[in-house]
Amino acid sequence: MALVPFRSSLLEEIRELQQEMDRIMQSAFGPSLVRPTAVGWTPPVDITETPDEIVLRADIPGVPPEDIDIELENNVLTIRGERKEEREEKGERYHLFERRYGSFVRSFTLPRTVDANRIKARFENGVLTITMPKTEEAKGRRIEVEAGGRGSQGREVPVK
Repeated sequence: MALVPFRSSLLEEIRELQQEMDRIMQSAFGPSLVRPTAVGWTPPVDITETPDEIVLRADIPGVPPEDIDIELENNVLTIRGERKEEREEKGERYHLFERRYGSFVRSFTLPRTVDANRIKARFENGVLTITMPKTEEAKGRRIEVEAGGRGSQGREVPVK
């Protein structure tokens, strides 16, 4: 079962609308006239699944680990943080300003197969990795099928 993106607030929808407007403005007038607004940005995420776990990887370069907040409530995993703008005004004239700054929020509805008590997060080289082990029940098990009657032997059949 895969994670389902969850829109946690109107602010996230406004951010997406602003990003779409930025793309339209850039295609019409070129990138030098477009600057990101204070509404923030959305880090890209990859989600993979194995028989034992679901792994979420988010690219969050330039954000220190202490500025990342991960919360789990009602089976919704929420990642929040902020990348602070580090440029100084020294009479510089920008020709291109593509890197995004500000706050971000990403939320995902977890499947019931995730063992919430064993979720772990690691941050390395700008990549946040959240490992979500599955419950033992979700992994499946083998159940022996017993045959009735003389000369029959039981055998195991995989349960999926």
